[in-house]
Amino acid sequence: MPGIVAAVLFFIAFLINAADISTNDTFTSTNVMLLGLTALALHVAGIGTGWSYRRRRR
Repeated sequence: MPGIVAAVLFFIAFLINAADISTNDTFTSTNVMLLGLTALALHVAGIGTGWSYRRRRR
């Protein structure tokens, strides 16, 4: 799931940069790209992938 979020954020950052859209200082293409990199790092780290570690009972 974080991988899909990262892809969407990268696409939004690309659109902001390619269309040269004027935004405020908080919502710049660089900040959106950094949010995408954060989501991608969480995906690579295995957070939000749906895996659960359960202990086996004897």
